[in-house]
Order: sequence, then C-alpha cells, then structure tokens
Amino acid sequence: MKIIDTVPSFLNNYEPSVSFLRSYYAEYPDIFEEYFAFHCKDTEERHCESIKKYPQHFAAIKQVHKNILPIIEEIAAEYEKLYQISFPVDINLIVGGYGSNAYTYRQIIPNITFALEKLSPDPDHLSVIVAHEFGHLAQNILSDQAGMDWEKIHWNSPLFWLNQEGAATHLSRKTVINVHPSIYFSYNSDGYEWLTFAQANTKEIIKAFADDYLSLTPDELYREWFSINGGTKFGHSRLAYFIGDMFFQNQIENYGEMAAIVAWKNEEFEEQVKHWLYQYK
Repeated sequence: MKIIDTVPSFLNNYEPSVSFLRSYYAEYPDIFEEYFAFHCKDTEERHCESIKKYPQHFAAIKQVHKNILPIIEEIAAEYEKLYQISFPVDINLIVGGYGSNAYTYRQIIPNITFALEKLSPDPDHLSVIVAHEFGHLAQNILSDQAGMDWEKIHWNSPLFWLNQEGAATHLSRKTVINVHPSIYFSYNSDGYEWLTFAQANTKEIIKAFADDYLSLTPDELYREWFSINGGTKFGHSRLAYFIGDMFFQNQIENYGEMAAIVAWKNEEFEEQVKHWLYQYK
C-alpha cells in the first residue's frame, strides 16, 4: 500500500485563484484525471465556487489530514488481521472541488481516493468511510482469490451495485466497532433521521426500488437511489445503501460471511438478488 499525499502541496502553496488550482491538479495528473472524469465537474464556475468555500473549511481539512493518515494504516491492519489480505494499491489524499468524498477506481484491484474537503474530521466518521472504501477493495481481492471471472461481471447492473455497497457496509461494520449504526451509512453525525426513516419504511423502500429497477435505466436508477443528489421519491438520498446492507445480511444468514462476499462470482447471482427484491413487491 502506497499513500500518495497531495494535501501538503495544496495547503502550503494555496492561493485563491483558478490558476493555482490548475497548477495543483497538474502536479498529479493521473489522480485528477480520474477525479474530474467521474467525480467532479472541471469547470471555471466550479473552481470559483470551491475557492469561495475553502476558507471556511481549511481548519477541518488540516484536522482531517492529521487524523486520516494513522487511520488508514489502522484500518488496513485490521483487514489484514481479519481476512489475511494486503492492499497492493495507491491511496490518494486530495483536496478536491466538493464532488465525491471518497471512491474506488474502476479497476479490478482498485486504487482509492479520499477528498478531504468533503470529510468529517471526527475519528469515528473517518474510520468508517476509510473502512467502507477498503471494504470495496477487500471484496474485490477476496473475490479474485476465489476465482472470479471478471469479464462476466455486469458492472452496469444496479443489482451488483446493491451487493457491492452492502458488502462494503458490512465490512466497515466488522472493522470499525462501537460507533452509532447511522454512521455506517452517513459517515458523519447527520444520519440518525435517515436511518430511522429507512428502518420505519423498509418494505415500501425496497418495493419502490424493485419497481424502479423494472422501469428505469441504470443511470436513472443510480441518480435516484445511489447518488447523494438523488432521493426525490422519499426525500432521502442513497437509500440503496440501506437496501444493499439488508440484502447482504440476508446472504450472510443463508450462506455465511465469506460465501456472501464472493457470491457475485456465481452465474445465478443476479437472479438471487431479483428473487430477494421481488418478495417485497
């Protein structure tokens, strides 16, 4: 595991100008090419808006930076202890433009990037989001070891997305203990109402997702159910993470943890997800 820490370059040289931001991005072209391709708009307007926001977040960015470095090492060690895996990847720390807070790359064994301006400095919150992203990586590593045929994975299938988010949520719960249950979904202190709503309306939420799966395109389904900018149906975004966690816990009950982690390598897997969803219709 290699940590590529771009944050000192940002903090030590910061100037409130788009030209400075462009020079910072140019220092790490591969990292920011991925970031702006999938996770943030690369426009003058977006950069000017970021410049307005940065001053009120500098203190938090510095605290996140101080806290997250040892947390990354601790979480990696916990995964190694529990699942006997190591992480041959790059872990990128950036200051972004208020897009995604953290993400894995579109790779079989993916690199991970954390955008510090979008993260809470609270150690519990940081531990959970680091563990969640490492959970995606861990599932891929364990599945690869189990003989996954990656060419057969339907990467654009919302059914696989449910499984991936469910697995990452479960693995974060295994590697970070004794935090409020809502933090495993929100990565901050603002998730209590969200989790209370999801638990009180579980059947209605899953039925609505199942209906949308049959009627929406994958892009439309992603925006409504997986994106932080969605949630028009119930007034809460990213409810697919709750559904995915429920599905994954059901898989563990039926097959055991390790079998659940690698189950998406099985040819009948999508039908299993559909069967579970449709029981709520």
